[in-house]
Amino acid sequence: MSILELCRALDPGTRPLALAIGNFDGVHLGHQTILAACLNAANAQGLMPAVMTFEPMPRELFARLKNDASLAPPRLMSVSEKLAAFSNAGMQRACIPNFNAAFAAQSPQDFIASVVRMKVRWLMVGEDFRFGSRRAGDVAMLKAAGLVHGFTVETMPDIVSAGQRVSSTAIRNALCEGALPAATTMLGGPYKIVGRVTHGKKLGRTLGFPTANISLGPTARRRNPAVKGVFAVNCRLVTRGLEGVASKVGLVLTGVANLGTNPVVSSENRHHLEVFLFDYSGDLYGKRLEIAFIEKVRDEQKFSSLDVLVTQMHDDVQKAKNILRMNDDGSKG
Repeated sequence: MSILELCRALDPGTRPLALAIGNFDGVHLGHQTILAACLNAANAQGLMPAVMTFEPMPRELFARLKNDASLAPPRLMSVSEKLAAFSNAGMQRACIPNFNAAFAAQSPQDFIASVVRMKVRWLMVGEDFRFGSRRAGDVAMLKAAGLVHGFTVETMPDIVSAGQRVSSTAIRNALCEGALPAATTMLGGPYKIVGRVTHGKKLGRTLGFPTANISLGPTARRRNPAVKGVFAVNCRLVTRGLEGVASKVGLVLTGVANLGTNPVVSSENRHHLEVFLFDYSGDLYGKRLEIAFIEKVRDEQKFSSLDVLVTQMHDDVQKAKNILRMNDDGSKG
């Protein structure tokens, strides 16, 4: 873990950079390999390990410009969760320019000029990386510019897991289909969401299932979450600072989570994340909780009454406990 310097403008820092560029949504095994290569190059050449990503993600901007929300994929990570992953990977600088219409419209040559201005000496991108207006810039153009301006360009070949190319799209598809083990393999660990515990309607406690309501933050505006349904989960408290960057309480809490629109008790058609923690009775309000999705229990359903919902919740709790017990036994074997 390293201290992360955050910059919004593509300005020169105090040290030359080894830079990795990409969306890094999910920071999956492929992304982790890129970041490790960046760190190794930085250490070998006396450079600062750095990463550049974009906010919003390009497809989110283009979806807004076309007024078609379906063009924007569900996010796997919030910005703060990405920053945590970058810090854990040893990056020391994170450049997150505002990806707006003006940024998207710049020429490939202008983008290359920014890279030169940032004192980049070593650069890694994906093999299919495109940049500049109408995606006119490509890796060949970057390598040609590197010969002129004195920076090395390397590409990372695809990482394959179980015969499938590891990508953010493949992970989203696996999560959408409820194939959490496949997503876990490609991510290098369980899919996680970090959020602050907020006050809800407190209906759960009247039904015998007090739940922690987790704020999904500005990204659901995670308007279309990558996962939906009822899940067996492991949770940890984040004690301070950026999610994941800060220290966490070592105790792993287990529970069952519902991520959906809660059609029985809400007509808002807005996504909520609620977690019922087993064998825990402390006050969590205002604290940050990291939820790791282990296995899907079922899809979200609409029930005819609260009594039917309570019966189903008892069944969900038992199934989640069985899943987590088997998962724990497997990790010890």
